[in-house]
Amino acid sequence: MSRSALSPRRHAKARQPDTFSGWAPTAPTITLLTALGILVVGQMYTVLALLHPMARSLHTTPGQVTWTATAFGFAYAAGFLIAGPLTDRYGPRAVMSAGLVAATATTAAAGTAPDLTWAVVLRVIQGLTAAAFAPAAFSSIAHHIAPPRRPVALTCVTSGMLGAAVLMQIAAQAVAAGTGWRAVFLLSAALMALSLPLVRRTLRPTPRPDTGGGLLHAFAAMPRLLRKGRLVALYAATVTLMAAFVALYTAVAVAGPPGIAGNPTAILALRASALPALVAVPLLAPLLSRLAAPKRLVLSLGAAAVAVAAASVLGGHTILLAVALLLFVAAVAAAAPAVVETVNATAPHARGAAVALYACSMFIGASLGPQLAGALTGQGFSTILRVAAAGLLLGAALTWPALRHQPTK
Repeated sequence: MSRSALSPRRHAKARQPDTFSGWAPTAPTITLLTALGILVVGQMYTVLALLHPMARSLHTTPGQVTWTATAFGFAYAAGFLIAGPLTDRYGPRAVMSAGLVAATATTAAAGTAPDLTWAVVLRVIQGLTAAAFAPAAFSSIAHHIAPPRRPVALTCVTSGMLGAAVLMQIAAQAVAAGTGWRAVFLLSAALMALSLPLVRRTLRPTPRPDTGGGLLHAFAAMPRLLRKGRLVALYAATVTLMAAFVALYTAVAVAGPPGIAGNPTAILALRASALPALVAVPLLAPLLSRLAAPKRLVLSLGAAAVAVAAASVLGGHTILLAVALLLFVAAVAAAAPAVVETVNATAPHARGAAVALYACSMFIGASLGPQLAGALTGQGFSTILRVAAAGLLLGAALTWPALRHQPTK
């Protein structure tokens, strides 16, 4: 066979390094994990768009219904401490598949709650089962996506998880307006069930590691990581980031500025105004990755604080408030993958456990956000945002020492 006959095959291989070298196909994997990130992580945020209809149905107040978000978030955070080591031991595909089966059942059950007590209990169980997704997704990227494409994959998936706060609130608001709030949970459960064959077909199996201590060895890594001061500071900064993020969106619903509060159309438009940022940041990932992750993290937290502080004085100007929200969400979307990269670099020998702790801190912050907004509702929309801005500045201060311990690019 001639050289010319062989050259097209060589060229095809050169164009598709993921497939010939054993890496998972990048586009299908990223698409699936990003979509599932929106759906599964979005279960945290759906109730923020359902506070008023749920309150009427469950005979309580919107402020009390925020406990269903907090209950899910704390359970979700706790679930990471289990799901992370399980993923290291049994592989991301197996853990994600089992988690989706369980989350399908618990999500459907959450839609049947007869009162607030049952709603909180069922949301706790839902959060525990949904927690299998994030550690498995990050682990799948680390093991099966070609190294040059991992930063883009990580940015897309984390942006999808953050975008869930916007997209799932919009979707929940639209579904609830037509068929009631319970249908939001039933539809989510159906979509989870439909995703199972795609997970089995798209994700690659991961060989079980030969760790002499077995599963207990995987769990033992977590206490050791919590003795590293720089890691603890990064986790604390993550709490402040997500608390501010969720508090802002909760504040729009429970203490919205004049002209927006009580106006479903205005609230929907304000939520949607941040969507371009969640599309733009993944597209800019190659450019952003030229900055070392710690520097990107500090700058993003600082920019987020400035945007929220600006939003606190723009409540009476809907368009300007939407612009400030857009910039805030862009900064958060840039910060989230930078945290993961910095955590991975700080704990290179226990990345599964380190990222599980990151995800845990992420949703501790997300769980505190609704309560922060609820506690300050009487002080007004602007006060909630000023407190959130102060928290973001604290997060930037906590991550500053990481600049001295990471190589620059």
